[in-house]
Amino acid sequence: MASRDTTLREAAYWYVPLSRAIPAAALAVVITFTGNHSAELGFFTFGGFAILTGALVAILSWRTLGRSVERNVFTTIGAITLASGLVALIWPGAGIGFFVFLLAFWAAFTGFLELYAGFRSRGRHPASKDWMFVGGVTVLLAAAVLIVPPDLRQEFSGDNGVQGILSSSIVVVGALGAYGAIIAVYLVIAGLSLKWAPTPTPTPTPQDGTPS
Repeated sequence: MASRDTTLREAAYWYVPLSRAIPAAALAVVITFTGNHSAELGFFTFGGFAILTGALVAILSWRTLGRSVERNVFTTIGAITLASGLVALIWPGAGIGFFVFLLAFWAAFTGFLELYAGFRSRGRHPASKDWMFVGGVTVLLAAAVLIVPPDLRQEFSGDNGVQGILSSSIVVVGALGAYGAIIAVYLVIAGLSLKWAPTPTPTPTPQDGTPS
């Protein structure tokens, strides 16, 4: 019975990555179509994304992963993500330095946790490769924003002599938007792949006195 319950939960897990793709796609769209990539925009977009994602990950993982280490890991990821989103919305004027710190802390911590869940569940859960991919991309986001100089401000000339300024907030917020786009597309593919994958038939557990 336990094996059957586990198989059914794994087969129903497909809607979790699809649910996670929604706030990631919204994050990418808002940043892409907003011209002013300021630190304030970063705080507001990341805050909304993190609160929705954190709540979804914590609640849905608790319901679909059963009693396991993976459920505890993803519940922790959800709680950290939710808390990071609240911090971002409470202090939207804290500046680019604090935004980089908050984003890098969240991305590194949750990324490594999701990587751990993926490696630990290899061969045991159909979403293990997806967890490793998302965790790896999230860790890369942390590395990318940390290498951007906080005082970056470089003037440039575009086509037709148009003048512009490349600043640290533009690069960091742009990286966050690109992250959202990559994760959204991948999670949609991952969720549909899990939904359309054949469901393995659980092997019945032999009862006492029944030949195995």
